[in-house]
Amino acid sequence: MTAEDGGDRAGPALVREIEGHLLLAAARQEGRTAGARLASRLGWLTETQREDLQAQFEAEYLTLTRASWHRTAERAEELRRDYEARYRTLRTRLLACLLLGCAVLAGSALVLAAAG
Repeated sequence: MTAEDGGDRAGPALVREIEGHLLLAAARQEGRTAGARLASRLGWLTETQREDLQAQFEAEYLTLTRASWHRTAERAEELRRDYEARYRTLRTRLLACLLLGCAVLAGSALVLAAAG
């Protein structure tokens, strides 16, 4: 892949997709493990009930995890917008100060040249 056919953008997208699959697999495993722990404490459950409880726990765990990921992504986007706005403001102020400083130096040079 080359930069001309979009290869430089496909790499990061592929990495993000793989990372997403790995995160999802890890969350599923965490849900299964937690569900199995819960079901093991309830010794009176039949095997079918235990499997059903584990499956329901895994599904609920995954739903909560996705909601948490979405809230985190939304907050990250909000912070990114805030920091970008702040950066633009600071960059504008710096440019204004730089231009003012150049104008003062140019004005001083003209005054000195006219006096000399």
